[in-house]
Amino acid sequence: MGCRFLIFVVLVKLAAGQSSLSPGTDPNGAYQPITGSGRVGWAVRDTLGLPSLLGGVISAGWGTELDHPPEYGTHWLGFSKRYGMRMTGIATESAMEVSLGALWGEDPRYFRDAGAPFGARVRHVFKFTFFALDRDGDARPAYARYAALSGSSFLSNTWRAGSEADTSHAVERIGLGFLGRLGKNAAMEFWPDVRARVFHFGR
Repeated sequence: MGCRFLIFVVLVKLAAGQSSLSPGTDPNGAYQPITGSGRVGWAVRDTLGLPSLLGGVISAGWGTELDHPPEYGTHWLGFSKRYGMRMTGIATESAMEVSLGALWGEDPRYFRDAGAPFGARVRHVFKFTFFALDRDGDARPAYARYAALSGSSFLSNTWRAGSEADTSHAVERIGLGFLGRLGKNAAMEFWPDVRARVFHFGR
C-alpha cells in the first residue's frame, strides 16, 4: 500500500507542476485550459467524489454478494478489501490520466453540450468518453485516458488477489473503465436538467 500511495503522490505532484490559464471558460464562453491545481482537484474529485464513493459501495457489495474474488470472502472484511482495492485502482488511474495529460495538454474534464438537441448531446457523451480537449480547445483522442486505464488495469495485477490478477481480467477492467466513464459523462450531461425539472415540478 505504501508503494502505491507513493506512486499516486508523485504523479499528482507532476500534474501540479504544470501551469496554464484559468480552467473552464471565460466570460465570453471561450475555452480555457485546465491549470495544474485544476488537474489535482480533478484527480481528487474523480477518486473521492460522492459518485466514486457510492460506486465503490455498490461494486464492493456486489462482489461480496457474489464472492468475487473468492480470496476475500463474504464478510465485512471482504467488503472492505474489495472497496479498498477499487479505490486504489481509481486513484492510480486518475493520477496517471492527469499526469500524462499534463505532458501533452490533454484536459480530463467533461464539458456539457447543454444547448444542443437531445440526440447531439447523447453523441457528445459518447464522443467525450474517448476524446478530450487539447490546449487549444480542439477535440482529439484521449490518449492519456487510454494509457491510464490500460496501465492501471495491468499494474493492479501486482497487488490483486490471484484469481483476478491476469491479462483477461485486466482487459475486462479496461472495458469497465470506459463504461464507467460513459456513465459519469451521461450523469454530468443530463442530471442538471433532470434536477431542474424535478425541482420545478415540486414547486
